[in-house]
Amino acid sequence: MRSDVLNENSSSYGKQYQLENVELVSAAKTLSLSDSGKTFMVESSGGAFTITLPPATQNQPGWNAKFIVQEETPTADITIAAGSAIISIVSKDAGNDAAVSTAGTQVSNIILDTTAQKGDVVELMYDLEGEYVGTAFSGIDNGIQTS
Repeated sequence: MRSDVLNENSSSYGKQYQLENVELVSAAKTLSLSDSGKTFMVESSGGAFTITLPPATQNQPGWNAKFIVQEETPTADITIAAGSAIISIVSKDAGNDAAVSTAGTQVSNIILDTTAQKGDVVELMYDLEGEYVGTAFSGIDNGIQTS
């Protein structure tokens, strides 16, 4: 509510002006519970690598992260891996194509392809049923893929 923004006594005061917690990832990384809420800027100038999501046995509902491609057409593929087929994702690309969307069949990996564009984004959240759900948007056809 607008009055909450203006009222210093409100718990909402100033929150809309907080900075994102941003981290550059350019090599293999295993995420933990403490990474929840982070925005990861990813680039692969050093070669292909994998970002491993927290395993279902160690995760909690509400864990979330955002992955944004930092470079124009990455040098190599960047894989976001869950370890098992527990990712459900809705995806749109420049061709208005939703072919990468999982449509009821979960996947293990999201791949930021070498054709991806700077600014392509994947957002994931660990849900109440022990799975990752999310969205992906790409500025080019098939810039984000699944396996």
